[in-house]
Amino acid sequence: MERTTISYDKLYGYMVNMLEKGLKYPRESAEITAKVLVEADARGHASHGVARIRMYHDEVSKGLNHPEAAAEIVHETPISLVINGNSAPGFPTSKFAVEKTIEKAEANGTCMTAVRASCHFGMAGYWAEQMADRGLIGWSFTNTLRASIPLFGRERLLGTNPICVAIPTGRKPHFMLDMATTTVALGKIEVAARRSGVMPIGWAVGENGKDTENAVEIAKISRFDQSPYGGQLFLGGATETLGGHKGYGLGLLVELLTSGLSLGTPGYNSYQKRSDMNHYFQATRMDLFGDAKEIKNHIASIIDRIKNSPKAEGHDRIYIHGEKEFENREKSLKEGIWLDPATWLRLDEYADMFGIEHIVP
Repeated sequence: MERTTISYDKLYGYMVNMLEKGLKYPRESAEITAKVLVEADARGHASHGVARIRMYHDEVSKGLNHPEAAAEIVHETPISLVINGNSAPGFPTSKFAVEKTIEKAEANGTCMTAVRASCHFGMAGYWAEQMADRGLIGWSFTNTLRASIPLFGRERLLGTNPICVAIPTGRKPHFMLDMATTTVALGKIEVAARRSGVMPIGWAVGENGKDTENAVEIAKISRFDQSPYGGQLFLGGATETLGGHKGYGLGLLVELLTSGLSLGTPGYNSYQKRSDMNHYFQATRMDLFGDAKEIKNHIASIIDRIKNSPKAEGHDRIYIHGEKEFENREKSLKEGIWLDPATWLRLDEYADMFGIEHIVP
């Protein structure tokens, strides 16, 4: 039988087993990691889904990710935290950080949390959504391995450095802007490399600084043991004409909020002795601005006005950020999560490596 879709619960259980047995993640670490990975695939973001097992295996094998380690608070005030991830997996570290952030925000109005020495934390939206689900405005930022080029530069120094902000509206889905500050996330280039090897012009430039459609080349040079030249472009591209300086500025802002405030290793020096990813989370109570219910209703009315405005020719809907992912998830829960053939093969490859049976829908 050709494998195409699989139930959410079955894929989740399989990934818990793979992480626990194959990578020696403690049970709780395996559970939260599997949860976020499966959520990404359920929402249509294969770039951050279960195919990431390769990345985590590589991190553990090279001693960059220490599954037995645990995060710890190294500085705090009533409205702030600095957390040292101690090279533990990024998912349990982020769960710890977000839970502490929510706790302080609910008690004191807001909390800003900087995390250093963590690992990849998956889809930024998952963490901001945890805060919005509690009625809080949620921010979730992270730096990443070096993948992108500063405007007018040649060397890869910054990451894709995503930004996510979630605002509750009193109904689902929340408004949730979750975006890389580069034209696309690196994971999307990796997906293109797996599937066809080709990507659109404008996503990245080669080592010679020229546009390229070769996704395999860009996925390869993004590794730290490759040439430091060539890589992804920030939003707006390689010139100021279409706003490349704006995308670059957003990417640098994320680097400063994550690496800067946490005293963490900048992205251009990460993935050497450890992964050294840095995150920034913030949660804020809406009643700091007045009656929370009234504010949510007002925000919902603004969104409705935009959604119901006249549509461009050939289009019948205006989307609000977070809607597509919410609807994909609802469909996945009913019909199963679709995985592309390359992802099925990758799961089989690592199942064989770990001595685990292949997953069957």
